[in-house]
Amino acid sequence: MFTGLIQGKGRIDAVEARGAETRLKVRALFDLPKIVLGESIAVNGACLTVETFGENWFTVYASAETLKHTSLGALKTGAEVNLERALALGDRLGGHMVSGHVDCLATVAEIKPAGESRVYTLSFPAEYGALVVPKGSVALDGISLTVNDCGPEFLSVNIIPATQRETTISGWTPGTRVNMETDLIGKYVRNMLGPWLSSMGTAGGSAPSKLSMEFLRENGF
Repeated sequence: MFTGLIQGKGRIDAVEARGAETRLKVRALFDLPKIVLGESIAVNGACLTVETFGENWFTVYASAETLKHTSLGALKTGAEVNLERALALGDRLGGHMVSGHVDCLATVAEIKPAGESRVYTLSFPAEYGALVVPKGSVALDGISLTVNDCGPEFLSVNIIPATQRETTISGWTPGTRVNMETDLIGKYVRNMLGPWLSSMGTAGGSAPSKLSMEFLRENGF
């Protein structure tokens, strides 16, 4: 479990492609003490397991499944990535609950200045639209962000100067593909409501929805 608060940037020192799989050697560009064999570290928002390590560096294995759903397969030697160690019991939860399990790739569509901040608009597959809500949370390349505006296939986020400095976001340009993880709680709620929504014709059918606050209370929500 992670928070989406990036601890610092790392650099890809080596890429060892093995067919549909890849091993990465990542060097932290900040002090990363007491790395533990087998610990989880989020690399651009993807939860990966440390296989070997040394002073401020570690290696991780990315399976074919991981490469299928993330941008990790496009990383080259020298590329910078966002790093976050797993949340420890008692740590501050300053961002939001992030699992490190990427849902899809989002694509930067537009970047606009907004004072000292920048507003980034990204597109993503429509199947994830129901899990993105205004003022909700989303993780983009592992960064916990608040959704400013959204629609079925897009969202916009405001990036403050500190986030631009401390993460890889400053290098994003239109067309950049980033890892997107939607809100963990939203996914569970949607899954729990799925059977009722389907039976009432709201999952592709034409019947009007009977979902109401009274219905939710009667069914324990």
